[in-house]
Amino acid sequence: METPGSQSSLHRANLERVVRAVRLAGSLTQAEIARSTGLSAATVSNIVRELKDGGTVDVTPTSAGGRRARSVSLSGDAGIVVGVDFGHSHLRVAVGNLAHQVLAEEAEPFDVDSSSSEGFDRAEELVERLIATTGVGRDKVIGVGLGVPGPIDVETGALGSTAILPGWTGTRPREELAARLGVPVHVDNDANLGALGEQVWGSGRGAGDLAYIKIGSGVGAGLVINGQIYRGPGGTAGEIGHITLDESGPVCRCGNRGCLETFTAARYVLPLLNSSHGPDITMPKVVRLARDGDPGCRRLVADIGRHIGSGVANLCNLLNPSRVVLGGDLAEAGDLVLDPVRDSVARYAIPSAARQLTVAPGTLGGRAEVLGSLALVLSEMGDSTLLDSAVPAGGAAAPPAASAPV
Repeated sequence: METPGSQSSLHRANLERVVRAVRLAGSLTQAEIARSTGLSAATVSNIVRELKDGGTVDVTPTSAGGRRARSVSLSGDAGIVVGVDFGHSHLRVAVGNLAHQVLAEEAEPFDVDSSSSEGFDRAEELVERLIATTGVGRDKVIGVGLGVPGPIDVETGALGSTAILPGWTGTRPREELAARLGVPVHVDNDANLGALGEQVWGSGRGAGDLAYIKIGSGVGAGLVINGQIYRGPGGTAGEIGHITLDESGPVCRCGNRGCLETFTAARYVLPLLNSSHGPDITMPKVVRLARDGDPGCRRLVADIGRHIGSGVANLCNLLNPSRVVLGGDLAEAGDLVLDPVRDSVARYAIPSAARQLTVAPGTLGGRAEVLGSLALVLSEMGDSTLLDSAVPAGGAAAPPAASAPV
């Protein structure tokens, strides 16, 4: 039996610290592990050797700063994780390993009017099919991350009111999918998962404090504070779309007037172009036309950017993030939308907060949420599980599946 403060318990704690650092980063050199854990280089070297012999990590030659180094990542045989993302018009599933490599990924159209049971039927089928394509055993699935476009009640796990999937309100997505797949499921809203995806793999890498702003059918923000998603006690943190800009403005779906969402979300702004561009105009088409020089689309994109900037300025004054990442279709407009955002931030934010802020487009596009679902599982899983299930030294390990970096 290990006792607190004993050599064996201290050694176990150091093993878990190293595994946790590698799990969250995907791969690290031994020098980076030492810096992030506070352990000495000699201790890290011994622990990495032990973990490698036990089959928990893989070590490969690399270079850092022009010098030879060794990159440490979790073993491809240590397990796989699954990400499921339900969007406004799609279902996307990805399977990845613990070294942050995507082994398989697929998206298909999804009818927003479908029932929740039909949605979970399709998700279950797609998950099983993609796992089979990786060649990794079904028993290697450690967990599933699930993204839904609406708030999740942290106490009940029920999906709150959402205009995107109205027929799903009150369902418990985590319980439903866990019962079907027989593995732990972690669920969060799409904005939080977009923030996680961009933080781990995209333009949010290296930022401990950031806000991911997603503009689509609605407007939401995923907030990362001190490296962790901030959800608030009720799980509704980040509802930036319901900041009031004009008390006599349009009535919002939340019941208030003049919310940021009524000046930026597709459902409210696209009708402004119906008379000039037809009733079938979409946000991707607006962005494409704006980039080609269409004056009406450029004006709409710029107006949206200025309004988003007002909301971002409020975030700066309250939370002082170092980075804001813009996601969704609008991010493809580049500086046509980002420059107006920056102008509004410079005008309305406290000068010191504005100077410290970087506003950037997301780099993951429509994959941000499903990759965030993978990151959610990687952040929630326990390190003891990896150590306890490690392949014994000298044991045979299954051949890794073909993989592609994110």
